[in-house]
Amino acid sequence: MIKTLPADSIICGDCEEVLKDFPDNCIDLVFTSPPYVECRKDTYGGIHPDEYVDWFLPKAEQFLRVLKPTGTFILNIKEKAINGERHTYVIELILKMKEQGWFWTEEFVWHKKNCYPGKWPNRFRDAWERCLQFNKQKKFNMYQEAVMVPTGKWAKTRLRKLSEADKRRDESKVKSGFGKNISNWIGRDMAYPTNVLHLATECSNRNHSAVFPLALPSWFIKLFTEKHDVVLDPFVGSGTTAVAAKHLERGYIGIDCNQEYCDMAEAKLKNLLVQGSFKWKS
Repeated sequence: MIKTLPADSIICGDCEEVLKDFPDNCIDLVFTSPPYVECRKDTYGGIHPDEYVDWFLPKAEQFLRVLKPTGTFILNIKEKAINGERHTYVIELILKMKEQGWFWTEEFVWHKKNCYPGKWPNRFRDAWERCLQFNKQKKFNMYQEAVMVPTGKWAKTRLRKLSEADKRRDESKVKSGFGKNISNWIGRDMAYPTNVLHLATECSNRNHSAVFPLALPSWFIKLFTEKHDVVLDPFVGSGTTAVAAKHLERGYIGIDCNQEYCDMAEAKLKNLLVQGSFKWKS
């Protein structure tokens, strides 16, 4: 087992094997997008949907071990339609991970706001992907103020003229049990976001088959870590998560079994150090 965590490094190898040398409870955030079923066959061999859960669980066991008790694991993943219906491998994986000891805290939705339209005989194209949040316990580090958004026009329209019901915790008109005091938002410039992230897909990187936008890991890094925390991407690909972590002054560890992608990630990080800054469109 390694004595010193190899922070700020890209490691070529199988994450399941590489992480066995890592100490327990050493990572603040695991953010990753593993190969989807039967995708990236030329690079990662492809995994049949019926075999995906068994393939992923040993890796998740290592993620669980190295993650700090206060840390978070974000898994970007989506279903695949097989023979006209959606396969259940994601649902099965969630249930098996719960049995493994994970606490399934939340599900975020990444809405791909520039997704191309399209259809199949019985469905339209997906314009979203899951970002599943797992933790080791109910209490974990979360910095919600770091991802607040401007209140915007809502403050000048909805809050301009309040009814009497808006000034107290009014019972929902549909009797759902949920109430709200709208007047609490008067004078606020910032509001908390929802669990839907509206981000454009990455269109400029042609060297990797599945690149998510830099803004996606950046948002979760800000939400679940502080400066100098360590972020792990065990399927780092071309290095987007590592670049986001470095830009936000976090430590990064990226692992990938493809040497070409590891070299690509190293080149991105070297470029970031040379430039001293990195800008992206969200």
